[in-house]
Amino acid sequence: MSVRALECAPQGRRAAPRPSLVQRVAGIAFPNPVGLAPGYDKNGQVPDALFGLDFGFVEIGTVTPKPQAGNPRPRLFRLVEDEAVINRMGFNNDGAEVVSRRLTQRLGRPGIVGANIGANKDSVDRVADYAEMTRIMAPLATYLTVNISSPNTPGLRALQDEGALGALLDAVLAARGTHKTPIFLKLAPDLQPSDIDAICKIALDRRLDALIVSNTTITRPESLRSPLAGEAGGLSGKPLAPLALETLRAFRKATGGAIPLIGVGGITSAEDAWQRIRAGASLVQIYSAMVYEGPGLARRIIKGLVERVREAGMTSIAEAVGSE
Repeated sequence: MSVRALECAPQGRRAAPRPSLVQRVAGIAFPNPVGLAPGYDKNGQVPDALFGLDFGFVEIGTVTPKPQAGNPRPRLFRLVEDEAVINRMGFNNDGAEVVSRRLTQRLGRPGIVGANIGANKDSVDRVADYAEMTRIMAPLATYLTVNISSPNTPGLRALQDEGALGALLDAVLAARGTHKTPIFLKLAPDLQPSDIDAICKIALDRRLDALIVSNTTITRPESLRSPLAGEAGGLSGKPLAPLALETLRAFRKATGGAIPLIGVGGITSAEDAWQRIRAGASLVQIYSAMVYEGPGLARRIIKGLVERVREAGMTSIAEAVGSE
């Protein structure tokens, strides 16, 4: 419903760059480090309207080659007592043809729009799906996110395994052709230390532009109080924060700061965002928290980050990255 309302709304103003918050990642100058995670604007319908909420960047998707309806309903659950969400959407989207047409229509407009790409559930060759999506979206998006971390497409997370990941990324990088669109990789929080080390080695060898840490979790913290906590799917929102932060720190340690990180998962306030940045994130993304904190959350986080940079005696938030 809110996406339809934004389609009818006047185009939002762009977020004015905050001098102390401007971040450069993968050669892209982000006006501020707070982005909207994928899952809200799945089909690239309202990125320009979303910039009116002061987001420094908007990531659409996940988009797959063919349209797909996703998993049966109900597939989205609010855990109100926990300020959390469980979803098992299953990459429901309009497909590459429709979404690429929308992105083509906005070419030339200001604003950083990333495209999160995935494979169809019934695909017989998922690597080929990612390569096809790269060919289609590389000319149209500011950056591409290879999403292999959703728990809601059976077998998808197996692409995070060392052998499979190398082959996938080789196919994606080759499919870019002459378009040197930055490639980000989105990862799950449910990884073992050996997995993290292997992923980081592959990412560094392939010179990926950033790692996004992390997607939703299939684990269920004992602290959950909602009667819906047992629903299948990925958990996001406030209870994900400790695991997402721990995973971010592990990736920072494994990469030694040699590749930019984007912190996602359970960020509900400026303090949460500041903690992720000090733990090693150059950028952050939010989504589930807006269910409980409202559409003004990005603006409040940005204001709080400006204050924290000043209070720390820094001139740029880049100085805070990894400073804990």
